[in-house]
Amino acid sequence: MINFQLLFSKFAASMKAGNIEIYNEFSLQHELGIFLRAEIAGSKVQFERNVSFFFGTDTHSFTKREIDIVVYSLEKRDLLAAIELKYPRNGQYPEQMFSFCKDIAFCEELRRSGFQFAATVIFADDPLFYQGASSGIYGYFRGQKSLTGAIKKPTGKQQEQVTLAGQYVVDWRLVSGGLMYTIVEASPAPTPKGTFSAVASWLSRARDRPDGA
Repeated sequence: MINFQLLFSKFAASMKAGNIEIYNEFSLQHELGIFLRAEIAGSKVQFERNVSFFFGTDTHSFTKREIDIVVYSLEKRDLLAAIELKYPRNGQYPEQMFSFCKDIAFCEELRRSGFQFAATVIFADDPLFYQGASSGIYGYFRGQKSLTGAIKKPTGKQQEQVTLAGQYVVDWRLVSGGLMYTIVEASPAPTPKGTFSAVASWLSRARDRPDGA
């Protein structure tokens, strides 16, 4: 099995060495995709794939619709990785932190549906995202408060919330200067009773599709 945690560490080390430069979320997605293509032979690395490509039209159970980066085998038999990315740059940190929690929930759904690895990755160069007061939602990102269960949106009138089946701690790692990153790998939580087996559907349709479809 591919060690994606190790690959992320190598990517960060290459950034520290000055071989890779990122300056916004798009550049992070682009550079990480190129890096993964070079590191993982015999697999497809693609951007912004809709979940319907893998699981058909029955996608109402997913928190989101598009996956930032996907890695899967050329024969379309193995769903190797689904990666969600964040690079917060313009303030509004409570909203971005809640969006990050939604990404974790999405990754949990993708794991349950058949992806071997799913993770949300944040790069942040503003200390206000990972340092400071740790009340409310800030505690998950500044104070290593356990991320689990129901997480409520901290702003707005609507009582929006997201529920995480696993338990996670945001552990920041230094790249260089003020740039930090964290990887939250989704737990392979059990599929709820009665849930449609999306991975079985994927395998069935993959066998029927010609290569490259």
